[in-house]
Amino acid sequence: MNPLLEAAHLTKRDFFTTTANGLGLLAVGSLLDKDRALGATPVPLPTSAANPLAARKPHHAPRAKNCIFIFMEGAPSQLDLFDPKPKLNELNGKPLPESLTKNVRFAFIKKESAVLMGSPRTFKKHGNSGMEFSDLLPHLAQCSDDLLQVRSMHTDQFNHHPAQLVLTCGRGTFGLPSMGAWLTYGLGSESNDLPGYVVLTAGRGTSAGTSLWQSGFLPSVYSGVLFRNQGDPVLNLRNPEGLPPHLQRQGLDVLASLNARRFQQMQDPEIASRIAAYELAFRMQTAAPEFVDLSGETDATLEMYGVHRSEPNLKATRAGGPGQYQNYAKNCLLARRLVERGVRFVNIVHASWDHHSNLNNELTFNSGMADQPIAALIKDLKQRGLLDETLVVIAGEFGRTPLGENRGGSPNVTGRDHHPNAFSILLAGGGVKGGLTYGETDEIGWNIVKNPVHINDFHATLLHLFGLDHLRLTHRFQGRDFRLTDVAGKVVHDWLA
Repeated sequence: MNPLLEAAHLTKRDFFTTTANGLGLLAVGSLLDKDRALGATPVPLPTSAANPLAARKPHHAPRAKNCIFIFMEGAPSQLDLFDPKPKLNELNGKPLPESLTKNVRFAFIKKESAVLMGSPRTFKKHGNSGMEFSDLLPHLAQCSDDLLQVRSMHTDQFNHHPAQLVLTCGRGTFGLPSMGAWLTYGLGSESNDLPGYVVLTAGRGTSAGTSLWQSGFLPSVYSGVLFRNQGDPVLNLRNPEGLPPHLQRQGLDVLASLNARRFQQMQDPEIASRIAAYELAFRMQTAAPEFVDLSGETDATLEMYGVHRSEPNLKATRAGGPGQYQNYAKNCLLARRLVERGVRFVNIVHASWDHHSNLNNELTFNSGMADQPIAALIKDLKQRGLLDETLVVIAGEFGRTPLGENRGGSPNVTGRDHHPNAFSILLAGGGVKGGLTYGETDEIGWNIVKNPVHINDFHATLLHLFGLDHLRLTHRFQGRDFRLTDVAGKVVHDWLA
């Protein structure tokens, strides 16, 4: 997919304005005529440039139309939430054989004195599927028959920022498009008045920052748009005093005309992105305030999500300060409202789940924050008939070690270190099998023993659910074709309903 080649063959005028022959120069001269440049009628753009977010056909019949990606930044402990290990509890306080740790890199653990740390959590089986959840997740446990629980994920990176880039962009490298950008690039958006890719955040802020929702080398129109938790969802959304809408519209028309003429010369997709951004911002002045207004939601819905919950009195400092329970619940409800309005990809981000110490309190606080709203989102989508076409993903960038963290040789071991070898994620809706627990780790959760799934396999499967072949969804940059899965990735067909 190459915007320059797509645009160049659409009309004769496009051809002439992208060649250096005499007719092309005459056409450019005409387009730059001073009097016409100041007129009210913008120069028409080729179809692909006039609306870069226009909905496009997938490669094959899709299972999903929208994605809500819930990112638990910092990496929650799968051993205390999703993957029970009775043997780990039996071996609590004992060291691992050197053969297991010899060539393993840790972020903070000191291998010489590290010992195994069991979990104080109670696990039970739920639903017809018998899927196991910790006592910290009673609401999600009620959704067990709609969930796909994957216990055999692994990644290449053991530190947060590069691992977060692998999860969202396919590799631990700067400058690559995120999966939300790839999806909107490949399929466009069905929303006319909101961005195709929206980001909702809470908590302390991620290690990787805005690089997690960047468009990379794709046109910037495919980047995630960050919506705020308070006030207008986007800064400077309202007109300044004294600027009436009709005057703003006239100014945008003149600006669009000038930009369109420049596009005809250069065929630069960033110019089309700029035009689309101005026009979308104009439409968002009406759509965005309506979207964040929850007054039309029933009291039962607000209560189900826990929008007005109070926070527990726990000594937990990594969740991001007061107000996170309400912020998180509101973000989950807003995610449903966004997909109802045709937004292709919604990213809910909360930091931090990086519990190197005080694990019991910190994980209890965060689980209480996320459990009810996420379960409410899944139930709400289902009762509205939206779950079948909305893929919900709940994931961190890696897992946590069965070893307790002994940073600095401290005898007070109350947390877990980073663990890329094996971790768990959850999926629901969007064409995946509900009630399936996939993959298996060993008896202490150190390594995968059945059905390993790399992050790139997850990406290939996600794109497949949206009707996109990960081998064909490419963009030429710096002389080669890039894709989300780079040179790896395979579809996990066992996940498909």
